[in-house]
Amino acid sequence: MSNRIAFLGCGSMNEAIMGGLLEAGTNPADIVATVRRAERAVELAERHHGITAIAGAEEPDNNKQAATGSAVVILGVKPVGITDLAREISGSLSPDTLVVSVAAAVSIAQLEAALPAGQPVIRTMPNTPAKLGRGVVSVSAGTNCTPDQLEKAKGILSAVGTVVEIPEEQVDALSAISGSGPAYTFYLAEAMAAAGVELGLDPELSLLLARETVAGAGFMLAEPGADPSALRKAVTSPSGTTERAIATFNERGIPAIIAAGARAAADRAAEITKELG
Repeated sequence: MSNRIAFLGCGSMNEAIMGGLLEAGTNPADIVATVRRAERAVELAERHHGITAIAGAEEPDNNKQAATGSAVVILGVKPVGITDLAREISGSLSPDTLVVSVAAAVSIAQLEAALPAGQPVIRTMPNTPAKLGRGVVSVSAGTNCTPDQLEKAKGILSAVGTVVEIPEEQVDALSAISGSGPAYTFYLAEAMAAAGVELGLDPELSLLLARETVAGAGFMLAEPGADPSALRKAVTSPSGTTERAIATFNERGIPAIIAAGARAAADRAAEITKELG
């Protein structure tokens, strides 16, 4: 089989993975992407020189074309369309073609039911910082996925950040932390900016302070071996201003609120999987 990797549906996440692979040295001739619109195909081909981009508007069998002869097929359409796409390409897959899904809430069982019996499948859950190469991506192996295929998928996905292997039953919990987590961080920055305005700061200045502070703290957390608890304590002087703020957060129950929010996110992920099923 060839080294070709097919990206079926090339929205922001699949394009991020593709771009990361190209930056890491993957031969553009080994990459094919499918999209709906001809303009989008032209845009991708111009941005990522040497790849093949096929528009469904011009070639309705573009997904089948891309899947045929590919070693890895990465499904990147919206969750509601994943199983239909899997059924569409079923007849174009080789028995050892690895099918990887980056769609939230679509289970391995749902994917395997839509594909030929024995087809190797991997379910992943990436988050939006993957677009900057700083994402977290989980991988969960399907019934017929070999250890070598799992390592191959990890190698591909490492182009956009940190890859963690988890059993599928933990995907909803991971989604509640790393999948939804960037939104929690943005929410915190929004709240900090609003608090600055309440304290009398100019809105633009307050937003700048909140944005750069959250981003800078993120860089500190990205250092090897960084411990958020230790970093927090290092900034929290006894009887100081930060200690007073943290005490107030604890009194208001913010840790419990965050835990409740994460639980609600995980529960909703499970509900969506049932709805899609």
